[in-house]
Amino acid sequence: EVQLVESGGGLVQAGGSLRLSCAASRFVFDDYAIAWFRQAPGKAREGVSCISSDGSTDYTYSVKGRFTISSDDAKNVVYLEMNSLKPEDTAVYYCAVRNRLFCSLRPVLYDYWGPGTQVTVSS
Repeated sequence: EVQLVESGGGLVQAGGSLRLSCAASRFVFDDYAIAWFRQAPGKAREGVSCISSDGSTDYTYSVKGRFTISSDDAKNVVYLEMNSLKPEDTAVYYCAVRNRLFCSLRPVLYDYWGPGTQVTVSS
């Protein structure tokens, strides 16, 4: 089992930046895929970005060019750098781990989840 804890959320003005962190309880990067999801009130959980065990990444269209996912294997941490934030990025952001080598933006495919961190972007 893997425990995940997100941090770095907060309130930011439109156009600002935040960096989210996801700390894993043990080393997962060789055999697992990791993703960031978000869920706004009244909306379905949405895949934002993911990174596979080989380092390849994927992004949902609305964040391409603004968000960057990366990992620090030594620290067992995955980051989501978010720039040029928009009010529509407001949501609870979750990280999740999938017991497969390659990532997906489909939340149903993930096995372990963190409790989430709130991101609020004001206009």
